[in-house]
Amino acid sequence: MATIVLGLSGALGHDPSAALYIDGHLVAAAEEERFIRDKHAKNRMPLEAARFCLRQAGIAPGDVDVVAVPFAPIPLSSPARWHFARRYWYAPDRALDALVNGNRRYRRYRKRIFELLRTLGIDPARIEFEPVEHHLAHASSAYHLSGFTGKTAILGVDGKGEYATTFFGYGENGRIHKIKEFYDPDSLGGLYGALTEYLGFEMLDGEYKVMGMAPYGDPTRHDLARLLHCDGKELRVNTRYVNTVGLRRYKENGQGFYFSPRLIEWLGPRRHGDSADQPYIDYAAAIQALYEDAVLKLMDHYLGDILRETGRLAFAGGGALNVKLNQKIIARPEVRELFVQPASGDAGTAVGAASHALVKRGIQPEPMEHVFLGPSFTTAECLAACARHPGQPVHQVIDRMPEHVARLLAKGHPVAWFQGRMEFGPRALGGRSILGCPSVAGVADRINEQIKFRERWRPFCPSMLDRVAPQMFKVNHPAPFMTFTFAVNEEWKTRVPEVVHADGTARAQALERRHNPRYYALMEELERLTGNGVVLNTSLNRRGEPMVCSPEDALAMFFGSDLQYLAMEDVLVTKPGGAPDG
Repeated sequence: MATIVLGLSGALGHDPSAALYIDGHLVAAAEEERFIRDKHAKNRMPLEAARFCLRQAGIAPGDVDVVAVPFAPIPLSSPARWHFARRYWYAPDRALDALVNGNRRYRRYRKRIFELLRTLGIDPARIEFEPVEHHLAHASSAYHLSGFTGKTAILGVDGKGEYATTFFGYGENGRIHKIKEFYDPDSLGGLYGALTEYLGFEMLDGEYKVMGMAPYGDPTRHDLARLLHCDGKELRVNTRYVNTVGLRRYKENGQGFYFSPRLIEWLGPRRHGDSADQPYIDYAAAIQALYEDAVLKLMDHYLGDILRETGRLAFAGGGALNVKLNQKIIARPEVRELFVQPASGDAGTAVGAASHALVKRGIQPEPMEHVFLGPSFTTAECLAACARHPGQPVHQVIDRMPEHVARLLAKGHPVAWFQGRMEFGPRALGGRSILGCPSVAGVADRINEQIKFRERWRPFCPSMLDRVAPQMFKVNHPAPFMTFTFAVNEEWKTRVPEVVHADGTARAQALERRHNPRYYALMEELERLTGNGVVLNTSLNRRGEPMVCSPEDALAMFFGSDLQYLAMEDVLVTKPGGAPDG
């Protein structure tokens, strides 16, 4: 009999998701936000995501054997709760709560999970319930899905889970061994998030915008070292400025932030608006440099010996989505292979908890080679969505859609590309994308201003044929998930300028044909037309919205922007003024 494990995340109040394994095969995984159209789905549970996983697997709710969650009770004997209480002395209600009622959040979450299971038709009394420590779930999602054999260093950097914020360990013979954890409020993810709020973005959403802003600034103009003590062995965040709670928090229009008024007194007023200007671009550059320096120092101290022995590193947690840090890690001589879990944030912990539960039962999960794990829709379903839409969209069925779209791109038209199964994780990788030709001048600005409605300075990323990546980049390293940036060779900076960032790098997806043949065929045709097997790729959504999931979502986004072309399976939708042949 096959073992069926359902992983459910959402304990921390954001990014709930579901993942389903049948033995070692990951059949489905998806974020709740995509189904309910609410970005990050805060304070929601993964009901629709779980329903999708069960449908995709073709199983009844009663067939589920194990439910695994990435949140577990932490005993009073753990140093975590005592550290929390000591460091939050200035908020005695929270400090005392950590000692006398430190698993309150876990008990509340467990109750909500059991309510969710009953709604799904799963009897909590008839399944094995497996709570997994949050950072252990992150670690499992990286190590067990990396495909690495032999001893592997494991790094986890996040805001926080139950209490832990940062994880150092190693995997060997399928088992994860913990070397060191740091605890709240000493959180590098929290520190970066606090500066994200100060720089005018939303914590847990805007960190990648800070990272995108950083190359425009000078990290040497402002010394942010007082925010953090990190000598490689110890990590201590200065809670007089950041990672603050209670009365220490800065408040603006009734909203409390994760930093104190002292930060405003020191650095000046919080940034507002969409412009990337002084001194905020320099602050972005400085916090990026401080973050990189701290992670690399800690990695050297706690994982250096293992890395020099094996050369393999598996990395997860929200901090692993910092692609500039990942570029620095790859550059280290002791690191030969780096696997970054593509859904590194908390959504990925559904996979992590489920994979951990599998390994505990003697089943090895398969390596994660792609993220096309969400829903797919047939051409007939796309046609039906067009027929139901009140805008009565002009559409027709097109033979050889990849070649057709490549011709539109080569003529300078952005195209919405809705094909196959939706991606799991934050990156559009050729399932739900907006595409452009990276050699057409101005196409990036056009997509930013007229389609995505986002800041002009935000960069775009390239997808490319796997054989093109070694030609385009100065470092040859697998890049299937857009989790790394690479320095671009000079020739390619002029060949595909629309996907090269201000610092001469690009965050790349190097695609193998077997993982998405249709997307690969599009890039092959674009190479024939332009000489470059590279396409500009950004997620199919507007600012502040989740990536689209269904044909109805795609049509709503299409009519809410200046897009002229939408390719849904074999259906090409056009607006007046846009001809089917471009």
